[in-house]
Amino acid sequence: MLFPNGKSKALILSYDDGCVQDRQLVKLMNKYDLIGTFHLNANKLGTANYLVKDEIQKLFKGHEVSVHTFNHPGLTKLSIEKIQYEIVEDRKELERLVKYPVRGMAYPFGNYNDTVIDVISKLGIEYARTVDDTYGFGIPENFLKWHPTMHQFSKAYWKPNDPVQDSIEISLFYRTIDAFLQTKDLAVLDIWGHSWEMGSDAKKWTETEQFFQVLSHQSEVYYCQQIDLVDYIQSFRNLRFSMNSTIVFNPSKFRVYFRYNQVIQSVGPGETIHLTK
Repeated sequence: MLFPNGKSKALILSYDDGCVQDRQLVKLMNKYDLIGTFHLNANKLGTANYLVKDEIQKLFKGHEVSVHTFNHPGLTKLSIEKIQYEIVEDRKELERLVKYPVRGMAYPFGNYNDTVIDVISKLGIEYARTVDDTYGFGIPENFLKWHPTMHQFSKAYWKPNDPVQDSIEISLFYRTIDAFLQTKDLAVLDIWGHSWEMGSDAKKWTETEQFFQVLSHQSEVYYCQQIDLVDYIQSFRNLRFSMNSTIVFNPSKFRVYFRYNQVIQSVGPGETIHLTK
């Protein structure tokens, strides 16, 4: 598989909660032509330090709005009925605000188990991001256990007043980004975090802008909402090949790109093509 237009890499920037600092974060993303996925708690909107409902559609235009539950509870501690409530009410209100189907999610606190996965899979949730950093660039087999590459700045600033550890983690963060940009393999870089972690700290906002600048305008990178990447990968997985792999039919609505015998090929929506071995 290759990503749209034959690109070999994809970038996801994934931020949780919907706090007021998202305004500054979106402004920076737009400055560098980056695309974000924002997981929001609808019942917290309009409360102290959170965005207000009237700004959601305009603020996140061009970005994805996604479920983070209605009230941000730890889902593994809830009954099935309460899990359903948290997902359904968040989806309903977010969809009312943004005017499109909301299909993705990030687990509050990263908490999930088989029961949670079973419930959300029946409620229109097509991917769900954890907080289990891999420091890798692989595509998950199960989109409801989507483990990201790493937290913003790795684990720098997790402990107060620890500049030595902060320096180590920042170095790891940029080495991982560089490895993504240098790899020749198919790769997805998924960075997650919270805008409130930057707060009013000018140093952290400068660091955010720096890594945005490093990642922006890379010719081999597909910049996308997370749900767009899910749709595209599913379209590739749904390609229908003949027994000898020389005929391929694309039943999806997307043009799908792939490499065949070292040559980039693409097959359009509803199209059947013949490949030469």
